[in-house]
Amino acid sequence: MDRIVEIRTYTLKPGSAGQFHHIMQEQSLPLLRAAGTDVVAARPSMHARDSYLLIRAYQSLAQRGRSQDDFYASAAWLQGPREAVMACIEHYTTAVIEADDALIGSLRQGPVPA
Repeated sequence: MDRIVEIRTYTLKPGSAGQFHHIMQEQSLPLLRAAGTDVVAARPSMHARDSYLLIRAYQSLAQRGRSQDDFYASAAWLQGPREAVMACIEHYTTAVIEADDALIGSLRQGPVPA
């Protein structure tokens, strides 16, 4: 069964990549996972020092919308890492595609060393 995969790429402000990675790994990702989000991967991009990607999988477009609406309106996010994360981001883009479990599995990663 196909699912929905969101690939979000962040262009970070110069010099903020280390801080962004730390905040993502230590604060944002645990919150996303606690909220039930399937985080497939979150890591620095290989092509540019100030680029980072976040890949999430969802059951459907509707579930993606509900999940993100709930998460980004939550007190845990708003009173937690939101301000620090946003301070590092210059801009971001999002692509959403259908993917089967094999593709999602090949994109999935374990923890990234700091």
